[in-house]
Amino acid sequence: MNDALIVSNVVLWVAVCVLGLVVVALTRQIGLLHERIAPVGALAVERGPAVGDVVADLAVESLDGQRIEFGAGRDDEQKILLFFLSPTCPVCATLLPTLQRMVQAQSEQTRLIYASDGPRAQHEAFSKDKGLAASDYVLSRELGLYFEVSKLPYAVLIDASGTIRAKGLVNTREHVESLFEADRMGVASLQQFLMTESDPNDEATREKGAA
Repeated sequence: MNDALIVSNVVLWVAVCVLGLVVVALTRQIGLLHERIAPVGALAVERGPAVGDVVADLAVESLDGQRIEFGAGRDDEQKILLFFLSPTCPVCATLLPTLQRMVQAQSEQTRLIYASDGPRAQHEAFSKDKGLAASDYVLSRELGLYFEVSKLPYAVLIDASGTIRAKGLVNTREHVESLFEADRMGVASLQQFLMTESDPNDEATREKGAA
């Protein structure tokens, strides 16, 4: 009887040790997977002016008649986050509070401009319903054609010199954040940065250029 009890205890402890090793192994694998999961950036679109290009001397009027410039001729020190939307786009409406909080966190270094086209009355009603300033809302088909916007919501980050710093489709808060992060890192997009980091040839090229 005692021998059976001893054997059962030994078997139990062996099972506990094996389970412990399995948990440690799984925990390690989860950690490795977490490290490999890349941040999701805004979906870069290879259409329209590229990141690094200077925006043409575009100037459009806001809903309240103010002139807004996007190119190199601007006389302010702010960046512009140009957000293309539509009153019928539910994702666009959902992102509005997030965009506003992000821009406020920039300590007045960035101005948020809403852009679209279509019936003026519809946009006036939409901007009023969402509490969007008429001075920051523009209707311009020319603007959408220039940036070749084909899907919404779409955003372009333009610096004070009129240079495009980042752009892409933005469906989530993380997508919008990636535009500011790409600007901070000096890359066209987070996807491009991650691809470059994973390519040893590109890394060697960068080191050679830096030398």
